[in-house]
Amino acid sequence: MDRSEAVTPIPPRAPARGIPWFVIVGVLVAALSMRGPIVAPTPVLRDIEADYGIGSATAGLLTTAPVLMFALMTPLAALLIRRAGAELALLLSLSGVLLGTFIRAVPGFGWMLTGMFVIGAAVTIGNVVIPVIIRRDVPSARVGLVTAAYVATLNAGSLLTSLLTVPLASRIGWPAALLTWSVLTVAGIVLWSAHLRRARRKGDRWGERYSGGEPTGTAGVREIDPATITGPLPVVARGGRERSIARRPVTWLLLIAFAIQCGIYYGLSTWLPTITADELGLDPSAAGALASLFQGAGIAGAFLVPLLARFTPAIVPTLTICISWIILTVGMLVAPELTWLWLTIGAIGHAGGFVVIFTTLVTVSRTDGEAAGMSALVQGGGYAIGALGAPLIGGLHELTGGWSAALALLVGLTIIYSAGLLGAGVAARRR
Repeated sequence: MDRSEAVTPIPPRAPARGIPWFVIVGVLVAALSMRGPIVAPTPVLRDIEADYGIGSATAGLLTTAPVLMFALMTPLAALLIRRAGAELALLLSLSGVLLGTFIRAVPGFGWMLTGMFVIGAAVTIGNVVIPVIIRRDVPSARVGLVTAAYVATLNAGSLLTSLLTVPLASRIGWPAALLTWSVLTVAGIVLWSAHLRRARRKGDRWGERYSGGEPTGTAGVREIDPATITGPLPVVARGGRERSIARRPVTWLLLIAFAIQCGIYYGLSTWLPTITADELGLDPSAAGALASLFQGAGIAGAFLVPLLARFTPAIVPTLTICISWIILTVGMLVAPELTWLWLTIGAIGHAGGFVVIFTTLVTVSRTDGEAAGMSALVQGGGYAIGALGAPLIGGLHELTGGWSAALALLVGLTIIYSAGLLGAGVAARRR
């Protein structure tokens, strides 16, 4: 969903300089660990259920745990970044993902769930700080492109784990297969350790690197061009200064859209391999490969929606996202034999939905402070509600013995989602 979903204050930008390739490579390598570890267990959920003797609703908690941490940990993550600095915060994020991966490998479902909570808390820090690093270190003209590349790499990490976990599990067992993905995290730790040492040799500090430059708004953020937004807004609310946001209908429309997008994305990411295996009679490896289309096609989708936003009327990206989600859910319900097609189309929705939501948020906000408060409310509430998606889908499957009820629920949710997002789009056009 992609993709990059957290917030923190932005320091003023330094004078124009060359493209920081080392930073960009480090960001993209780190991105491989920002979604992959969360998606990794989904292709082997049936094995996990059988080995630990749990039901589908309980298994769904494995993706609920990290999404819930996104909602709870964002304020603490922003505080950590302000105190520790961006480079150290990202290094701590990757170290936390590695720790959670090892905790998850300890036998027992309780340990596995604990590991997912740790991974979620650690990923939250990365969600918050990576957009900040991009907007701080990358020249303004390249921010949109680099952020889109970051979102695409998030999908690439999910693609790798969805595609290869089952083949690995067939050879070494699913616990060892999940542990194998720690190699990507270790690579990120090595890169950012080197970058941190280099930054300290230069004497850089988070609060000192940019002490001057562009003026900032009331929330300590610089003006952001909605045309370059490719992910959630990297700002955080300051002390409830903008309480009027709760009285604006557009805030709740965006919250509804964000919550439903989170719920559908993480719910489908959790259960797609199982759904395709059950509905189409595929073996686990083929089901994982088919489900990986949902992540893989999102790589292209991450670039498509910003392109539409720049060259077409504002309604076009919004309609594209809504139609994409509706085609995906209706198609899977009525014609599961074409799941490959529905997943390819639906990937546009999950890759670009967050872009549309936060571009709309920027457009309707009247001040930087209002943007900060609205962003915090939409993300905090949205993640908390969206965390229910995976266990709800699993529970409906467990209750009915099939997937039709769960898929019908997703169809209904996408209709509500479309109404909320289009309503917010109308408010944005009036602005």
